[in-house]
Amino acid sequence: MQLKLQRRLAADILGVGENRIRFDPERLEEIADAITREDVRALIEEGAIYAAPVKGQTRNRAKETRVRKGGKYATLTKKERWIMRVRPQRRYLRRLRDRGIIDRSLYRKLYLQVKAGRFKSIADIRNLLIEMGVMKKEG
Repeated sequence: MQLKLQRRLAADILGVGENRIRFDPERLEEIADAITREDVRALIEEGAIYAAPVKGQTRNRAKETRVRKGGKYATLTKKERWIMRVRPQRRYLRRLRDRGIIDRSLYRKLYLQVKAGRFKSIADIRNLLIEMGVMKKEG
């Protein structure tokens, strides 16, 4: 028994989506006989056809669907961005010192410059060391 027509008409009359339309299982024969809007309206008034309540949306789901605006690092604090920049630079300096590419005094000098925020990236440090003649250009 197909009730597509009745479902569509009821949805239109009630002003809801077709998925929210429910039929009384004991009156399916009667609903199947309803082929006009008038018939469907009468069944709605009797309660044989009704609309299911709105399910709603949890706040958690709403938070998930909210679009974040802003750039790549817009959600990071200044401190987090600083940490993300400084820690790899300090690691790089330690590696150079341990390999013997730079001596302790140069390490200390560069370390303080990293602390002062002089370098934007590891590549920036590498470029300075190449200019100073401590490292050879790779590539």
